Amino acid sequence: MRGYPEYKDSGVEWIGEIPAHWKIEKIKHIATLVSEKSTPKTGTIKISPENVESKTGKVLDFYSSYDSSGVKFQIGDVLFNKIRVYLNKVVFAEYDGYSLGEMIVMRPSLQGMGKYLFYFMLSSRFIEYCDSISYGAKMPRTAVDDILNAQIPITSDKEQRQIANFLDRKTKQIDELIHIKERRIELLQEQRTALINQAVTKGVDPNVEMKPSGMEWIGNIPRHWERIKLRYLGVLQNGISKDSDSFGLGYPFLSYGDVYNNYTLPTQVEGLVKSTETDRERYSVLEGDVFFTRTSETIEDIGISSTCMQTIENCVFSGFLIRFRNTSKVLTKEFSKYYFLSHLPRIFLAREVNIVTRSSLSQELLKRLPVLLPSIDEQEEIAIFLDEQTQKIDFMIEKENRQIQLLKEYRQSLISEAVTGKIDVRNEV
Repeated sequence: MRGYPEYKDSGVEWIGEIPAHWKIEKIKHIATLVSEKSTPKTGTIKISPENVESKTGKVLDFYSSYDSSGVKFQIGDVLFNKIRVYLNKVVFAEYDGYSLGEMIVMRPSLQGMGKYLFYFMLSSRFIEYCDSISYGAKMPRTAVDDILNAQIPITSDKEQRQIANFLDRKTKQIDELIHIKERRIELLQEQRTALINQAVTKGVDPNVEMKPSGMEWIGNIPRHWERIKLRYLGVLQNGISKDSDSFGLGYPFLSYGDVYNNYTLPTQVEGLVKSTETDRERYSVLEGDVFFTRTSETIEDIGISSTCMQTIENCVFSGFLIRFRNTSKVLTKEFSKYYFLSHLPRIFLAREVNIVTRSSLSQELLKRLPVLLPSIDEQEEIAIFLDEQTQKIDFMIEKENRQIQLLKEYRQSLISEAVTGKIDVRNEV
């Protein structure tokens, strides 16, 4: 898209040049801060920063769990999160409701100006400016007066509507493309999971003779495979428990997130903890170990596994994890990394776990987990097959994720360029 025929210096470094017929105003001259608080009635829309998606202005949940008074907003208002502004949480109100927490409410002086103000405050240029003047280390916030005194490029009401309409249309198109790619990733992940499930329960030979596994939820398995409980293949160990002052210094620490977020453990971990030589021996992280998440708010998140493919020297692991150390000679680490990722442990645990207030996986329960065992040669064959096939799928997932990131960056760039006049969109609507 082309720029405007003529530009001038805005006088504001972070805005740069603006079209010659535009002007610069302070936000407080075009919008009023709404600050009077009251208590929302039951069933009223309540929005807090946690309910807003970063960088898009989408409200994920219209009913905040916050039980407090809030600022009443109306259609056409703009809500802006002033704490940790880098999260970029801005809302254009298309309904009446209450703003809770750290979201301030601004009411534009002209009704049609709200959407333009929304896009300007959503732009990366404005967010970066607010972030640069924020104060506080742990929870940085931008002062309300600084927000109201911030400069905004202003053009005619008609042109503001043209810019807002253009961005409505373009961001909708971009969001639809992102949604399509996210759905493709979901399908690829489902394909990956199905591939693993099939291979670790049926093998890779479609003509193999089958037999009943003896467990209805497993079904038939290859006739020459064995089924054995985990307790007979190795030993289990809960992780280390330390007080909060012990973290941040010392030796490597394998966290819950390291297991939850990775199919196989990273070769280096970011966490550190003060540990003794005895700790590092008892809670070691060795090649072939399999780690399971031990606690969670829900059944779905317990028993998530990750296999250690390379020893992490001097590392200890979290008390929120259980380590399985394979002492047998009938189970390979290559097969383990896929078997324990399959649906079989998930189904077993879902059937067996009792929830009280928080799901918890015990060693005794994990010891009863059935493990299907092909021969060592067949385990290697299955692992090689899955390595090749999952690598292809992971490459496609990575490609889709890169394209999503580029689309998101383009979305942000388009907004910033339009609301500062770097592109002329008047004939694009």
